[in-house]
Amino acid sequence: MRKYFSEDEMKIVGEYPSAAGFFGKPQPSCPKYNRPVTSRENFEMMLRGEVPYWAPNLLCDCNLLQPLVMKDAAARSFGGIDWFGIDWQFEEASGAPMVRPGTRRLSSLENWREELVWPDLQAIDWEKDYRENFGNLPEDRPNIFLIVNGCFERLADLTSFADAFCYLIEEPEELNAFFTRLTDWHIELIQIARTYYHADMILFHDDMGTQRSTFFSTKMYVELLQPHYKRMTEAIRQLGMHAAAHSCGCIGAHIPEFINSGFEMWEGQQNANDCPALMRQYGDRLGQIEMLTETAEASSLEQVKAIIKDRLETVGATGRYMCRLYDRPERMTASHEYMYRLSRQKYDRLYEERNPSFRES
Repeated sequence: MRKYFSEDEMKIVGEYPSAAGFFGKPQPSCPKYNRPVTSRENFEMMLRGEVPYWAPNLLCDCNLLQPLVMKDAAARSFGGIDWFGIDWQFEEASGAPMVRPGTRRLSSLENWREELVWPDLQAIDWEKDYRENFGNLPEDRPNIFLIVNGCFERLADLTSFADAFCYLIEEPEELNAFFTRLTDWHIELIQIARTYYHADMILFHDDMGTQRSTFFSTKMYVELLQPHYKRMTEAIRQLGMHAAAHSCGCIGAHIPEFINSGFEMWEGQQNANDCPALMRQYGDRLGQIEMLTETAEASSLEQVKAIIKDRLETVGATGRYMCRLYDRPERMTASHEYMYRLSRQKYDRLYEERNPSFRES
């Protein structure tokens, strides 16, 4: 039976060790607390549309997996050659890589069958990689598996953004053939994520916008990209996992069709979208994942608490909300504890609103 928040839940009963994380950055160690349910159970409640006990914080409530044995992961973390032969150059100023200027892997879209060499995923010893790098992951936390370079991004990286936009207009049939083959390959990778890494959610990257607007119309997304994403999310569901889309840029216009594509959550760019408004409009069908970094810029813990409170009151209002809460190392634990305590109490009230007969005796 569900219980109201108790300070006994803040008792430390162990520790989660540091582990591999996204983009080559280790996931920090963090305390393990006396929670009323496991992080995995709380995560599944949120995805089922129930009121979770608290808002999951990816840095301490989830296992973040992006195996560097994947060439895409290594190249997009540190620079180098990715799975399709694209050369990535790491930029210190932004802390992220970009396609090295002058690089072009595919001469023209119509030549993709002859020029592209598809990576042999079966040639990698996934079992060995899991055993050596992920075998000690705590089983009471869900595993979130990150895959970068979706359909549109891969097209632009292989050619150029200018040509990619032209192909969207001029080559719909050839694009469909290429995206079909690319999706087949991604589904094979997704099966590996489930079989060897026991993934519970696939977080799939495909940036689709600038700071001001989408790269292309929603109609074009529906016609050219959605069929492939529907097939991919269906494969994810059939394997017993959840599907989340990462897409930077001002892409609010696409959100209804992300839902129709089968995605359950969206990780977007807070400074390019009105995330609270999107949550009010679509939060009953699509949850949001935030990279909450402004907390690290705050000068005091009180300012951090104000930021967290604002996010829980707006984007976190429906209970379909997760974040990666970053803060300065010396106050990270205090910030995470505040996020837990406040969201736990807020979701107690939300649960009461949805279940009027609930009153703890």
